[in-house]
Amino acid sequence: MNLREYSLPVGWYPQDSAEISRFLRDFTPLTGNAGAAIAPHAGWFFSGRIAARAVASLDPAAETVAVLGGHLPAGAPPLFATEDAVQTPLGPMVIDAALRSLLFTALEGKEDRYRDNTVEVLLPMLRFFFPQAKLLWLRLPAELSSFEAGKKIAAAAQKLNRKLTVLASTDLTHYGSNYGFTPHGSGAESLTWVKEVNDKNFIRAVESGKSGAVLERAEQDQSCCSAGAVLGAMGFAKERGLGNARLLEYGVSADALPGEEAESFVGYGAFVF
Repeated sequence: MNLREYSLPVGWYPQDSAEISRFLRDFTPLTGNAGAAIAPHAGWFFSGRIAARAVASLDPAAETVAVLGGHLPAGAPPLFATEDAVQTPLGPMVIDAALRSLLFTALEGKEDRYRDNTVEVLLPMLRFFFPQAKLLWLRLPAELSSFEAGKKIAAAAQKLNRKLTVLASTDLTHYGSNYGFTPHGSGAESLTWVKEVNDKNFIRAVESGKSGAVLERAEQDQSCCSAGAVLGAMGFAKERGLGNARLLEYGVSADALPGEEAESFVGYGAFVF
């Protein structure tokens, strides 16, 4: 078996199966069996709790989970993991080769040869909550074609009679000198602006179901690092008749460090369709 090993450094997520189980065992769905969700992809110390809320809310009957990652600019090709399976600390997740084959052609995909957190950091959660499910690893570019790609994902699953659910992966505003984005200075005022204005505007765009508004907010406000993933989930939800996304939980990385004034921080949101 051609196995894709995990590549993120220690610290992104636990690499001990018992520690992963302790982290995730008490999470229960906050909603019904969601057909798609959006989760953050930072290290588990910062965003793991919010991400787990989204993953735990996905339909447990799913035969395959498609994880839509990002960090790809407009004009980049969709990138697929082309291995037979992907390793996690809880054991491997087998790639759904039939579904990948259909989509690789339909989306004119390329092999994902790069180390990237947007998919990998969520895989131990998927392996925990969906121990029997297969995986589709796909990263999408930040352009409107990714909305159409989401529709094609739904159509391919239907063609194969596959029970498929989709998990999109994105963080929200990256604020501070670490990210070269400080339009409101530093301190408490900047944190309030990110929470109450910049991230809130993006959240409203996602909940509106308007793909153009999502891409516009992401580009103009720098409020989303992986807009292609979000658009893919929206397109899938549209094709499946799941309705618009709903925010389950929101937070920022500064929440993990109470009592400390964070100069640089990131927003996180969990959504379900």
